[in-house]
Amino acid sequence: MNTIEPARIEPGGFRELGPLNWVIAKIGARTIRAPRFTLFNVLGQHHLLFLTFLPYSGMLLGRSKLGLKDAELVILRVGHLRGSEYELQQHRRLARSRGVDAETQARIFEGPDAEGLTDRQRVLITATDEFVITRSVSDQTWKSLASYLDRKQLIEFCLLAAQYDGLAATIATLRVPLDFPD
Repeated sequence: MNTIEPARIEPGGFRELGPLNWVIAKIGARTIRAPRFTLFNVLGQHHLLFLTFLPYSGMLLGRSKLGLKDAELVILRVGHLRGSEYELQQHRRLARSRGVDAETQARIFEGPDAEGLTDRQRVLITATDEFVITRSVSDQTWKSLASYLDRKQLIEFCLLAAQYDGLAATIATLRVPLDFPD
């Protein structure tokens, strides 16, 4: 996202968010160690939708059946494919805290043929690429993915990739400003 372009919906404050969403946005900002959690300050302006978005997103992000490292791999790859600097900025930090070091992140961005990836990581990256680019996963890739993931994990993989692909599109369309200057 070009950060020079003005936000289409400015991040809101107390008046725009209402008391509950304002508190949630403040707690989120503290959690990510930023002055504000800009995505929450934008999405929180749709009061009820934001309150339904949070548990779903939280389930995919924090209680992942894929495992936190694999979930971050998928999210980072989606952010990379979609050129979502906002997602990448957030999830580079979060992934490091979940054991995905800078070298592994560079391999994720390089793609499934990068040296040093495990077979599982290669399959997850390939499946993510297909899902995001073609809106599906080939039978061959699905078979490989199913050799690593159980039924619930396969469902979650699809929902996770779709969630972050949709978020990338929403962030780009609304021109959500970055949370961190770097």
